[in-house]
Amino acid sequence: MHSEQSRIKVFTGNANPELAQSICNELGISLGRCSVDRFSDGEISVSIPETVRGNDVYLIQSTCPPVNENLMEVLILIDAFKRASAGRINAVIPYYGYARQDRKAKARDPISAKLVANLLQAAGADRVVAMDLHASQLQGFFDIPVDHLKAINLLGEYYKAKEGLNKDNTVVLSPDIGGVKRARNLGAILDLPIAIIEKRRPKANVAEVMNVIGDIKDKHVIIIDDMIDTAGSLVKAAEVAKQFGGLDVYASCTHGILSGPAIERIKNSQILEVLITDTIPLPAEKQIEKIKVMSVAELLAESIRRIHGNRSISVLFD
Repeated sequence: MHSEQSRIKVFTGNANPELAQSICNELGISLGRCSVDRFSDGEISVSIPETVRGNDVYLIQSTCPPVNENLMEVLILIDAFKRASAGRINAVIPYYGYARQDRKAKARDPISAKLVANLLQAAGADRVVAMDLHASQLQGFFDIPVDHLKAINLLGEYYKAKEGLNKDNTVVLSPDIGGVKRARNLGAILDLPIAIIEKRRPKANVAEVMNVIGDIKDKHVIIIDDMIDTAGSLVKAAEVAKQFGGLDVYASCTHGILSGPAIERIKNSQILEVLITDTIPLPAEKQIEKIKVMSVAELLAESIRRIHGNRSISVLFD
């Protein structure tokens, strides 16, 4: 039994309390008592009615929409734990908001992903645990350890158990050149070939031409991406798959942001099923029959166990 000084304590803000509770269930511990409310002017008010002195604290909070509210909750909670003499503060951020702003695409652009990394460190985080960062190099934005978990094995297990999909009749499709590695990884897990959608614009103001590299004719297609936001690119990829002779189209991603017209687009699309994880909560109004959710709670709980015990977590996704 660990001493009081080295105990794991898990807390959460308002972003995804269900996931935090599931992680605690997996760990066999109670969720730490903590309330995150608002003062009448909208400022965040935090109350932690239990001691964290010397404890190994894990703060579970995705910085998903409302992104800025959830990000400020993380920063203020980290500050509170720091000032309460927590032994080690681990920011577990299953979905890392602002990750897409990771370079200057044009003059005078911010690099918001780096700014968020600076803020987390300035607040007092000792470690960050994230899942499927939009770009792996985000790990280098931090000067503290970053454990980068992948959901690909979890998604792979789901399709392995699905009847009717095999290497003779199914292909994994990357919706763009940038996602090839992800598609290759899923293809390796499922022993399936991959194909890639290539987009190019012949010249300015001429519509994008989409081509498929690889054979998808008369095959079921699994589109894989790291996130689905407005679902525009996903639905377009499904249309291209159909145009090139694909049969049933499935889609999967780690982060189901599903903002704006996403649900309507998926509902009306040619996609048979969309598989996501619970890194971002799926509210009741977004729960449709086409969307299936897998939980990352077991994976995150095991990584917390291993971090706490100073054991390797690379075995979880190697």
